[in-house]
Amino acid sequence: MTAKPRPARGGKGFHAKQALGQHFLSDTSLLDELVAASGLGTGDRVFEIGPGLGALTEALLRAGCRVLAMEVDPQLIPVLRVTLHGYEGVEVIEGDVMAPGLEKKLDPLGPFHIAANLPYYITTPIMNRLLSLKLPLLSINVMVQTEAAERLVAGPSTPAYGPLALLSAYRTEPKVVRIIGADKFTPPPKCDSAFVTMRIREKPPVETEEGRLFRLIETGFRMRRKTLLNNLMPAYALSREAAEAALKQAGLPAGVRGEALSLEEYARLADILG
Repeated sequence: MTAKPRPARGGKGFHAKQALGQHFLSDTSLLDELVAASGLGTGDRVFEIGPGLGALTEALLRAGCRVLAMEVDPQLIPVLRVTLHGYEGVEVIEGDVMAPGLEKKLDPLGPFHIAANLPYYITTPIMNRLLSLKLPLLSINVMVQTEAAERLVAGPSTPAYGPLALLSAYRTEPKVVRIIGADKFTPPPKCDSAFVTMRIREKPPVETEEGRLFRLIETGFRMRRKTLLNNLMPAYALSREAAEAALKQAGLPAGVRGEALSLEEYARLADILG
């Protein structure tokens, strides 16, 4: 049964914790629009990270989703139980998405989606973990501050480009669908946020051995100011001549930096070094 819209409840007397990066979005119409933009709807199973006061949870339930919501702040659990009372298809659990055993908690969901309003200070570790899950994940739909969104969708030779952008491109089709002003949140963060949808690819856009590829990507960004050549030599125990030859074979100049390579170029070089 699809949940019906109703007035927001709960949260009175609760103060956001700066240490947990809590910034709450309560605009019902906006939340409904974001859920619609994510493509989530009737019967979809959703793992929600950090439901907070439950506003996004309610939007997901109004759309007909079935939600497992994990909240790290124990003081918010009773608030959520009040807010979500009477809704069907929702379970609230206390937990930390970065703690061991996440796969075991999520495995019973079957194919599922992720939705979250992520705290800025821990966005990158959380995204790295979610993109590495060995489960039937269908999509990731996250609200993050704009700087973090740039790190998810960045292209080569841009300041935000790094291992997370490459992992994102390898696993998903990331897209910034909307910028949300800081004034929409309580308390307002120091910068605007972005809602990012990330459809999981059926297969990666490059064909190469995964471990080999990401070892090379890590090497390429180990010291950004160094050339890729100078990072390759110690990491792969190569002489300068051998490293230069590998770069040449991959069609890359000797002075190229790791931040300039596309995913396809990393895959080509990984196969050569393999």
